[in-house]
Amino acid sequence: GTKDERDLNQQMRLVEQMIAERVDAIVIAPADSKALVTVCKRAIEKGIVVVNIDNRFDADVLAQSNLSIPFVGPDNREGARVVGEYLAGHLEPGDPVAILEGIPTAFNAQQRLAGFKQAMQDAGMKVVDVQSGQWEMTVANTVAAAMIIANPDLKAILCSNDGMALGAVAAVKAAGKTGEIAIVGFDNISAIRQMLEEGRVLATADQHGDQLAAYGIDFALQILAKGEMPKDKQTPVDLITAEKTNGEQAP
Repeated sequence: GTKDERDLNQQMRLVEQMIAERVDAIVIAPADSKALVTVCKRAIEKGIVVVNIDNRFDADVLAQSNLSIPFVGPDNREGARVVGEYLAGHLEPGDPVAILEGIPTAFNAQQRLAGFKQAMQDAGMKVVDVQSGQWEMTVANTVAAAMIIANPDLKAILCSNDGMALGAVAAVKAAGKTGEIAIVGFDNISAIRQMLEEGRVLATADQHGDQLAAYGIDFALQILAKGEMPKDKQTPVDLITAEKTNGEQAP
């Protein structure tokens, strides 16, 4: 893997290394939906099977490159919409909310942002700020702190991953507004579970990330065994609430 989700050059080097090693298949969660297409095309041209997991490659870039790469992963937009819908049930119509998005060029970041926005629009909330936390806790902490200062009446921060949610929790605490600003995340990482129990995070989404690589490997093995391209596989996303129960499941 890479040191963080922004290290595109290292991920490209890893793919180039796998091409040089003449592997049979590469299962990749691209750090960027567009930038990694070119190097994956080189892998395919060398006869290597490529399977895309978690963060979907950009459809337009794939079309321009005349590529078809199977995708295994969740419906990020629907997962975020469900989390946002749950949050809306704890707010009043017209309440001001802010969104911490991921890296804007990442497809999963775009889809989670769209899902959050849809839920807030459907519930009549007022989205007063949208900024990128770059998927990183420290960046999100700084951005969330600024959001809170700029919007004194802020009622919630919707975070596109749990790392950023942890940063937002710290910013809310530093501002002395714990309990006044609701926070939701996405991913259900282990570090977020205590926040859920303590009520400092209202909800998150579990996309079963620990299984995505296995799903992708199974796909790659099918292609190698049968010599044909299977259809994309959509994996589940579950709502995880403070009560630690699985709620509505994305189709």
